[in-house]
Amino acid sequence: MTQGENNERQVGGPSATPVRLGVLGCASIAWRRTLPAAVAEPLLWVVAVASRDPDKAGRFARHFGCEAVRGYEELLGRDDVDAVYIPLPVALHARWIEAALRAGKHVLAEKPLAEDAATADRLVSLARSRGLLLAENYMFTYHTQHEAVRRLVAGGAIGELRAFFAAFTIPRLPPDDIRNQRQLGGGALLDVAGYPIRAAELFLGDGLEVTGAVLRYDPVTKVDTGGAALLRTPSGVTAQITFGIENAYRSSYELWGSTGRIGVDRAFTPPPDHRPVVRVETQDGTEESVLDADDQFARVVRAFARGVLDGTGDLPAGSGHGTDAIVPHARLVDTVRRLGG
Repeated sequence: MTQGENNERQVGGPSATPVRLGVLGCASIAWRRTLPAAVAEPLLWVVAVASRDPDKAGRFARHFGCEAVRGYEELLGRDDVDAVYIPLPVALHARWIEAALRAGKHVLAEKPLAEDAATADRLVSLARSRGLLLAENYMFTYHTQHEAVRRLVAGGAIGELRAFFAAFTIPRLPPDDIRNQRQLGGGALLDVAGYPIRAAELFLGDGLEVTGAVLRYDPVTKVDTGGAALLRTPSGVTAQITFGIENAYRSSYELWGSTGRIGVDRAFTPPPDHRPVVRVETQDGTEESVLDADDQFARVVRAFARGVLDGTGDLPAGSGHGTDAIVPHARLVDTVRRLGG
């Protein structure tokens, strides 16, 4: 059975019309996680993948049952593509997001949407002016473990919230990795720092400001390889984040309250078969809850498809990915860069 036949059968027959998706670029994240989720989603139909490397496009096309296209312009000119997924290097995001929006395509772009807040603001404004959905793929916010944590906090499990701590660090990357190339938008701030910053926004809400930051730079590549930042809410709740691309692996956060704390490991990039453990520590002891496994990539592509189909120009309410979150998040990243030196 082809993907199109499978979509027709699952969505509801010949009258159903899934969102026809094109892919700009053949990045590893697309191969490993996003496209497997997309081809399994009944509300999406992966039509074509474009690359400047015909061999790479052909390999993707054969594996995912779609058409190979040479060049991004050709894909954007196709009438059988409603939306595009963009997993290109960060430095190429703005150019191709804008080109896709001007071609009338909805866009799901890998994070970060742009290298700076001014560019992100311009792209969001363009999408809104054309009634198109522009989504930034901070996929972890869709995982059900975070909603479980939010319910615990709201229910008073740790009393009044006082502080948030988060870290996302990964081991040193190969020298030729794009994240070690400044001209392609490399560096820890644009690659991994966004996760703990976005988590702070998710749990602490609007109005966060950066009060201090430190960045560490590689003397050869000139990219930032790690750092830390302190943020605060208007009411004084603090968020301390750590990030890096030359560290031991760490992907976790903790929320500290007046009567206890909640901790989550493997918070940002859990595999789909991982069963998260939420740990609550109070003076009465420690309680661990093992949650059901969840596929955050499957949830992202489903929400994106629904956002396109409902015609609102945004993602479903409460998703954590809404268009309104893009620019405030980018401004926080800009401030960390400015204060980090």
